[in-house]
Amino acid sequence: MRLIVGLGNPGREYAGTRHNVGFEVVTLLSKRHGIPLSERGFRALYGRGVIEGEPVCLFLPMTYMNLSGEAVGAISRFYRIPPEDMIVILDDVNLPLGQIRLRAQGSSGGQKGLESILQHLGTEAVPRVRVGIGRPSDGDVVSYVLSRFKREEEPLVQEATMRAADAVEYVLKEGWNKAMSRFNRPQVTPETRS
Repeated sequence: MRLIVGLGNPGREYAGTRHNVGFEVVTLLSKRHGIPLSERGFRALYGRGVIEGEPVCLFLPMTYMNLSGEAVGAISRFYRIPPEDMIVILDDVNLPLGQIRLRAQGSSGGQKGLESILQHLGTEAVPRVRVGIGRPSDGDVVSYVLSRFKREEEPLVQEATMRAADAVEYVLKEGWNKAMSRFNRPQVTPETRS
């Protein structure tokens, strides 16, 4: 079974914030493939089903971002899911808004939820899909990641959410190498066209 983890914070006050992009992507996969996120356990909401012929568990930790590793560690031990069979979907302030990037391993890049997961699993070899949320102009990263997207940013974010879900499906069908060469190209935006 493949574990597909969306990172975010639980609660209505965090819905739609930059830090919850991972939740949004997993929720979209849940809708696309008819896998309800209705099971509770491991300090998470989750649902099991099949995507691209692969048995999967869609997983939303309810621990708050900085403790995501507690939930991921618990379910991975219970179902004996090795790190290489996971896909963690997270927001990234180091990527331009709307860009996605796939990596099979590496450091957390300062993202606290991913950092918690790497610590609990004891390895950096945890595949992930990073969704760019851009960087704050004033340098206040904490307030920025907990803020909502501006109205003019929403179309770009929705497109990135769909592309991230597409990327997960493609990984399951074709593997990481093909997926990285397909999805890691910079997005063409109105700014880069001119």
